[in-house]
Amino acid sequence: MPAVSTSTSAREEWSSPVAGRHLARLAVDAAHEKKAIDVTVMDLRGISDEVDYFVICTGETDVQIRAIVESVVEKLKDEAGERPSHREGIPGFSRWIVLDYFDLVVHVFNPELRSYYDLERLWGDAPTERVADGATEIVLLLEDV
Repeated sequence: MPAVSTSTSAREEWSSPVAGRHLARLAVDAAHEKKAIDVTVMDLRGISDEVDYFVICTGETDVQIRAIVESVVEKLKDEAGERPSHREGIPGFSRWIVLDYFDLVVHVFNPELRSYYDLERLWGDAPTERVADGATEIVLLLEDV
């Protein structure tokens, strides 16, 4: 008889008191505060077992990318008590930074890498919404959607 694994992944054990949609809204606001361009939300619920939302944005320079990342990290820590569980890339050196908050993953790209990897196309089945600076409502993040 095969052995049954009783181990669980970190994601299965993790439980946040803050909904992924709320974290995504905070991340969008933080990115806009640093003048990120082409800020986009993707709803991956039902498509991915690992993450509920992507927030994807672009910074035009290394300095702006660093500022966006720092703004997102600070806002989610200050307003939701959340810190990224994992980071990929080094602000100021990397052209693509990933912040993993379990239910939310924030991608901050430079323009060339954003175009090259084209996550919106790669995850084409996911509902996607481009969010204008100053938007008061993000349809994909409403509770009844």
